[in-house]
Amino acid sequence: MSEIQTTTAGSLPRTSALLDANASRTFAEDGFTLESTPEFESLVGEAVSDVVERQRRAGITQPGDGEFGKASSSSVDYGAWWGYSFQRVNGLSLTEVNAFNEPARQSSPGNVVLTSFLDRRDRQAFADAYADPEAGIGTGRNATAFPTTTGALSYRGQDAVAADIAHLRGALREGETGFLTAIAPGSAARVRNEYYPSDEAHIEAWADVLREEYRAIIDAGLILQLDDPSLAENWDQITPEPTVAEYQQFTSIRIEAINRAIEGLPKEQVRLHLCWGSWHGPHSTDIDVRHILPVVLQAKVGSISFEAANARHEHEWAQWADAAADGLIPDDLVLVPGVVGHSTNLIEHPDLVAQRIQRYTDIVGADRVIASTDCGLGGRVHPDIAWAKLETLGEGARRAGRPAAVIA
Repeated sequence: MSEIQTTTAGSLPRTSALLDANASRTFAEDGFTLESTPEFESLVGEAVSDVVERQRRAGITQPGDGEFGKASSSSVDYGAWWGYSFQRVNGLSLTEVNAFNEPARQSSPGNVVLTSFLDRRDRQAFADAYADPEAGIGTGRNATAFPTTTGALSYRGQDAVAADIAHLRGALREGETGFLTAIAPGSAARVRNEYYPSDEAHIEAWADVLREEYRAIIDAGLILQLDDPSLAENWDQITPEPTVAEYQQFTSIRIEAINRAIEGLPKEQVRLHLCWGSWHGPHSTDIDVRHILPVVLQAKVGSISFEAANARHEHEWAQWADAAADGLIPDDLVLVPGVVGHSTNLIEHPDLVAQRIQRYTDIVGADRVIASTDCGLGGRVHPDIAWAKLETLGEGARRAGRPAAVIA
């Protein structure tokens, strides 16, 4: 029997006490930095201990902190994974125009640029659905406003990342491996830029700044998960649709930034999370993974986490198989497919989970697969459903490890 390791993509349901505590925090003079107190950090530490133990009971072998150190004050919050970075970087300030209300921008051949978030092609194709509050596509509420880069970026999050590390390490058992998430440079640089001379320079600046956070997590003996939905999601935010070749070149800049930020760090401790955004929309304009794999696989990381369970991307296991057959997948790369989803309230059957896992063990072997969630579950589905999904993930992994398990 081959044991299949399990993990999550990061975000897990926050308790009411933690949400309330975040909602009651005050902002610093800049209007977006949330003040912390010893009492608040104590609450977070207790919550992390609880969430790690609950993951352990569900069968998760590589637990995270649930992203509890990243502020969220609403039960539905798609931005906590990103908004935390504003608290840790100098050079940002609130401006009248930001990433969510800026004017739309048109791309042209040889000049690919991101349009505004509200001008996404999927949002335009299903405008009535996105505008309907009963459709369940809403983005929830972020804990903090989104600032703009208005000065030279520098890191100021030393105390915050140290607290994240202490909370998680304090919850782990001897010999247990845990992970912390951190935003990747390309995704971080999607805040509006009013300081750097180009988008490329802005991304490079984020890479240099975030490297300090990455090293702190790795030096603590933890797995660093780089969250970078921009790699796949940017495709939907370019109007009109570019050619695949143009998009690959556009994305290469983001991969180069990742490699710049993690240069010299042990890649076996670095996991890249690739997704198409976890909001509950149609995702009709998602790019197929086969078009971005030649670029994404240039990232010098030890493992890649990706969506593999939802109705838009489950079929792409065959594209991973093709990539392996073509020699694109490095021999030491660990695959971390999502085998339970954030986009449905249905609880996956453990046999289905086992079948999904086996698709990938057949490609690279059981020792190079860690079963996971598609994306963060916190704020995406009801907490009771989220924990039931983790339990079926754990059971599905156990079944996938049995010799008799087969793919239907």
